[in-house]
Amino acid sequence: MPTIVNTVTKCDLIAFRWCMSRKRHAEIARLARWISKTGDGYLYALIGVLLLWLDAESGPPFALALLLAFAVELPTYLVSKNTVRRHRPADAIVGFSSFLQPSDKFSFPSGHTAAAFLFANVVAFYYPAYALPAYSAACLIGVSRVLLGVHFPSDIVAGMALGLVSAELALWMLG
Repeated sequence: MPTIVNTVTKCDLIAFRWCMSRKRHAEIARLARWISKTGDGYLYALIGVLLLWLDAESGPPFALALLLAFAVELPTYLVSKNTVRRHRPADAIVGFSSFLQPSDKFSFPSGHTAAAFLFANVVAFYYPAYALPAYSAACLIGVSRVLLGVHFPSDIVAGMALGLVSAELALWMLG
């Protein structure tokens, strides 16, 4: 009788292989690399600082919520990544190579996706008019990580959940 982990792994491999059969186009890889780079973290810090400076009303609580949410997310991410220790696709699938050299060895959860959804959730709370673009960008960042071959789809789902829960927890703590 298959376990839940085996079932998820099997579904992950099917979805991953389906995505990989579409990503071998150079244009898609270039676009995915650019999208992924927007999720490296610098943009979140820049936007937080700019809003802190330019928006006297919502900027300071937005920046504080971001800091608190990342203070929750980052240690949780590091503990999860180093506890689960799931190998990245290039290390788990014989003969596969990714389009990008990842910054660390393990894939679960996706830190880029966690940060993107954390940011989108805080944006949606303080600047609701920008919720759709923020969540759309977060989705694109998650998909780009799979298309680049550095994450399995369930890594993205876990990253999304981590980011959303971290942001919600921070917003709840701030009242």
